[in-house]
Amino acid sequence: MTNIKDIIKQSNVAVVTGGASGIGLAAARRFAEAGMCVVIADLGGDRLGEARLELEAIAGEANIMAVETDVAHRHELEALERAVLQRYGRVHVLMNNAGIQPATSIFSAGANWDHILAVNLMGVIHGSQVFGPNMLAHGEPGLIINTGSKQGITTPPGNPAYNVSKAGVKVFTEALQHELRNTEGANISAHLLIPGFVFTALTKGDRTEKPDAAWTSAQTVDFMLDSLGRGDFYILCPDNDVPRALDERRMAWAIGDVIENRPPLSRWHKDFSAKFTAFVEGE
Repeated sequence: MTNIKDIIKQSNVAVVTGGASGIGLAAARRFAEAGMCVVIADLGGDRLGEARLELEAIAGEANIMAVETDVAHRHELEALERAVLQRYGRVHVLMNNAGIQPATSIFSAGANWDHILAVNLMGVIHGSQVFGPNMLAHGEPGLIINTGSKQGITTPPGNPAYNVSKAGVKVFTEALQHELRNTEGANISAHLLIPGFVFTALTKGDRTEKPDAAWTSAQTVDFMLDSLGRGDFYILCPDNDVPRALDERRMAWAIGDVIENRPPLSRWHKDFSAKFTAFVEGE
C-alpha cells in the first residue's frame, strides 16, 4: 500500500473539481498546506477567483491554478487536463467532486435529470477517463477520489435524480478501483468519499449558521485524509448526528430489501417502519 505522504507532498499536483467552495475548497486548502501545486476547477468566475486568492496566500501564486470548467462537458475536462499538463507536467491527485442537487421527482422536467446526471455522474466518469491514462503513464503514486453520497447507497425518497447519479458514482468507482488493482504496473488507486451531513452551499438552503448536527467541510476532508492514510476505499463519514453504527444499520437494511424481497425503500413503508426501528436498535 502506498503511503499517502508519498502522494500528498511538496511539488506534487492535485486537481479538484467543484474546488471553489465546500468540500472541494477544503480539500484544496489541505493540499496547498502540504505544499502541492493545486488546480481548482469550478463555475462562477468571481467565486473561483476568490478561492484562487485564498489558496495563493497559502501556497504562492506559482503553485495555484484556477480554471473555469463545466464538468458536464467532456471537452471542457479535456481542455482542463491540457492546461494542467502544460503548466505542471503531471497529476498525482484527482478529486472528482463537482456536484449539484436541484430538487427532482420521477416525472419532473427531463432537463433537470439530464443536468444532474451530466454533472454528478458523467463528470466523475469523464474526469476519471480523461485524467486517468496520463496518471497511470507517469508511473508515480496517485489517487482518484470520487465524491459520492449516502443517498446513493440507501436511496431515500425525495430526489431520485440525485440518488441515481450518486448510486452511479459508487458503482463506477468500485469498477474503477477493481480495474486499477488488476492493471499491471498501476500505481494509482481509486477511493469513494461518502460525506455525512456537511454544511455547504449545496446543503445549507436558507440557513446562515451551521446546524449542530452538521460537520464542516474541513472536518470531512480531515476524516478523508485519515481514511486515505489507512488505505480505505469506502470513506464513510459520520457527522454530529449520525454515528457510523447507525449508517451501517441503515445500509444493511437497504440491501436487506433485495435479499428478503421486501418492498423497495421499505424503511419508509408503513408496514415495515416499526421493524426497521427495531432492527436499528438491534432487536
